[in-house]
Amino acid sequence: MQKEKFDRIISFLLGASWAIVVFGALITFQLFSPFGVSLALFITIFFVVVAFFLILALDAFTINREKLYEAQKQTQLLEKIYAKHTK
Repeated sequence: MQKEKFDRIISFLLGASWAIVVFGALITFQLFSPFGVSLALFITIFFVVVAFFLILALDAFTINREKLYEAQKQTQLLEKIYAKHTK
């Protein structure tokens, strides 16, 4: 049950992050367009790059959690094998 909650929360946060990237880029460009298109484009690209790093951080949480579960499974299997051969 705990795994499902974590996966749902991370999936929601990833979806919300992508929405923030899309709408945030649009809003950022519109906010800074009175100061010039080149400045607005530069700030928008900077915003998108920072947002992508945040998305990558969320994705890293998912990947590391999956690694942890696989390592726990392997540990259990190795303990069973070790128990069989030490008897």
